[in-house]
Amino acid sequence: MLIPSFQVDHTKIVPGIYVSRTDTLGAETVTTYDIRMKHPNIEPAIHPNAMHTIEHVVATFLRNDPVWKDKVVYWGPMGCLTGSYLIMKGAPDPEKDLAPLMIAAFRHLADYEGEIPGATAVNCGNFRLHDLAMAKWEAAEFVKRLESAPSFKYPTVERIKVEGDRTFFDS
Repeated sequence: MLIPSFQVDHTKIVPGIYVSRTDTLGAETVTTYDIRMKHPNIEPAIHPNAMHTIEHVVATFLRNDPVWKDKVVYWGPMGCLTGSYLIMKGAPDPEKDLAPLMIAAFRHLADYEGEIPGATAVNCGNFRLHDLAMAKWEAAEFVKRLESAPSFKYPTVERIKVEGDRTFFDS
């Protein structure tokens, strides 16, 4: 069976903030968010150098935010390079809580000047794989999208029902 993230219709998803999954770990709820910066398979993916810089600058911003830092579990890029995953303690609302946080984080990156946090041979496994100028451009574009036409609900793949309650999967 396809895992839930592969049941999202990637031909219809647009940049936005989506709940990818919610898990319970003991008494804690942990929510994984899809922070989608690009329209998959339509727009070019984010260059690995820029994505690496986005990871460093946004992770540093989130882990230092006075309101959210204790709720951030993980921030990192998607393998397809069309966005990042944010894992949070609890279940913050994507529209009410996370949109303002992401706008602030990506505005911070769009305006960022100086050394990329943690981009040294001592702190990073591939410290030369960075592009601050392109990361800033990608961040500014994402802020525009979140401010003008945000999306918060995943488009799902419609699956064909066969033989009663059985669902058809093509792979």
